[in-house]
Amino acid sequence: MAAAPTRQKEPATWELVLKRNPVERLKQAKAPLGIRDELPALIAMGYESVPEEDVVRLQWWGLYHDKPKVGTFMLRLKIPSGILPPAKLRAIGEVSNRYGRGDAELSTRQCIQLHWLRLEELPNVFADLDAAGITTAGGCGDTVRNITGCPVAGLDAHELFDCTGLVEQVADFFYGNPDFTNLPRKHKYTIASCADRCNAPEINCVSLIGVVKDGRAGFAVKVGGGLSSVPRIARDLGVFVPAEEAIEILSTITNVWSEDLRYRVSRVKARLKFMVDDVGAEGMRERVEAKLGRALEDFELPPIDVQPSNHVGVHAQKHEGLSYIGVPVRVGLASGDQLIAVADLVESFGGDVRITRQQNFVVTGVPNERIGEVVARLEEIGFPLTTNSVWANSIGCTGEPHCNFSVGETKQRLARLVEHLEGVFGEQIAELRLHLDGCPHACAQHWVGDLGFQGTTGKDADGRRLPAYDIFVRGSLGPDSAIARPVFRRVVSDGLEAAVEGLIRGWLDARRDGESFTEFQRRLSDDELGAFARLEPARSRRDAEVAA
Repeated sequence: MAAAPTRQKEPATWELVLKRNPVERLKQAKAPLGIRDELPALIAMGYESVPEEDVVRLQWWGLYHDKPKVGTFMLRLKIPSGILPPAKLRAIGEVSNRYGRGDAELSTRQCIQLHWLRLEELPNVFADLDAAGITTAGGCGDTVRNITGCPVAGLDAHELFDCTGLVEQVADFFYGNPDFTNLPRKHKYTIASCADRCNAPEINCVSLIGVVKDGRAGFAVKVGGGLSSVPRIARDLGVFVPAEEAIEILSTITNVWSEDLRYRVSRVKARLKFMVDDVGAEGMRERVEAKLGRALEDFELPPIDVQPSNHVGVHAQKHEGLSYIGVPVRVGLASGDQLIAVADLVESFGGDVRITRQQNFVVTGVPNERIGEVVARLEEIGFPLTTNSVWANSIGCTGEPHCNFSVGETKQRLARLVEHLEGVFGEQIAELRLHLDGCPHACAQHWVGDLGFQGTTGKDADGRRLPAYDIFVRGSLGPDSAIARPVFRRVVSDGLEAAVEGLIRGWLDARRDGESFTEFQRRLSDDELGAFARLEPARSRRDAEVAA
C-alpha cells in the first residue's frame, strides 16, 4: 500500500517552519557546529545551568545525554566504513579509559560510541581525538551521519571494484561541511561495491551500489530507505552514476530534499523517505536531473540471490599470503582495555580493524602463518572466534542503562535470550538474526531481522505494569528485503524465551527442505505462528503506513 502524500494546510514558508519547528529555530538562532568553541563557557556556568538548546546543539559534535541526565554524555565517533588503523583504535580505547569508565560499544553505522564522559572533560576528549585524526563532527544532529560501507572493501576477491578511496573522499567532503550541517534532519549515506550488499542499501537515505556498465565502474542509486517508527525500503532511482560523479549526485539529491521547506515544518516528516513517498523514485529523478541540468544514464539495478554476509571467521584476502578474520562481539560491547589490546595485536602485523554493521569487527592483513596465533590472542583478549554465529548476527541497541529514549532493557536482555536459545538449539540457530530495540527509533534495525523486538510495557493479571516487548516477524534484507510486521504485542519480558523458543521449534519441526526461518514465517499465517508461540496475534493495530 502506497503511503499517503505529505499534506500541508499552509504553504511551506520559513515563517511557518520557524513557527512549527523548535529545532529549526535553535539552528537559526545559532549554528550548532559552533557550540564546541563555547565549551569553556558552558563548563564555567555548570552543567545544570546549560540551556537545553545548547545541549541539543552538542549533538552536532556527536554528543547525547547519558541516562540519567546528570552531566555525563555519550559520544559517537565517525569512522567512514568502520575502518580504523591501530593507532586510531588505541586512541579510542585510551579516551574511554581516561575520561569515561572504560566502556565502548560498536554501532550498526560502523561507529564506536563512548559513555560516561563529563562535560568538564569534553575539551580534553576532543583534543585527544583531534590529535589521533578522529572526528565526531556530525555524529548526531541534522547532518550527514557516518558513511557506511562494506567492511572488507579492498580485501574481498569478489568485489566489483575497491571504493574505499571514494568513501574517504565523500567523508572528507561532507563531514563538518557547513553546507550540509543544517539539513531537515539526520541523513544517511552508504557506499559499497560488494557482491552481497552487506551494507544494507535497502535502509539508507541514499545508497550508492557498485555496478559495472559497459566496462565502467560506477553506481546504481537507491533513495528513501530508513527505519524508525515509519520504516521504508529504499527505491531504485533507475540511473547509473560514474564513480567520479558520486559526490555530485549525493550533494544534489541531498539539496533537492533539504531545500524543499515542506520537509522542515515537522520533525516527524523531516526525512528523505517522506519526499520519496510523496513524489516517487521517478519524481526524485526528475528533480535531481533538473537541478543538475542534465539527464542521468538509465540503469536497472540487477537483483542479487545471496544473503548479506556478516564476514565472521577466517577468509582469504585477495592479497596473496594474507587473510582477514571477522570477530564476533557479543551485543557489540567492548572495553577500552580490549580496544587497546586489539590495536597492539593488529599493529604487530601491519593490519587494520574494521567495524561491521552487525556490531562486530574485522581484523585485516593477517599473515597466513600467524592465523592460529592471532585467533588465540583474540580469545585471550575476550573475543573467541569459536562462538555460535547467532551472536555475530544478533544486534541490540544502546538502550538501558544509557539511552533516555529506551523504555526497556536491551543489550543484556538480548544476551539472556540468545543464551537461552543457544542452550536449547545449539548450532541449529546459528544463522538467525535477532534484533532488539528499546524504543521505536530502531537503532538495532528490528524491522529487518528474522525476529525483531521493540521494548514497551505490558500488564500482569492485577494490572501492574511490567516490561514487555512487541515481536516482529518476516523482516529481511537481501534478495527479498521486506519490512517486518509487529504480530505479537506487549509480550511480557519473562515470557519472551518461551514465545521465541516456540517459534523456532515450529520452524525446525515443520520447515520444508532448505527453508529459512523467514521463508517459513512468510509461508505461515499469523494464527499459525501464534500457535507455535502460544500467543494471540495482534488484531487491532495494522500499522497501515508500514504495509507493503
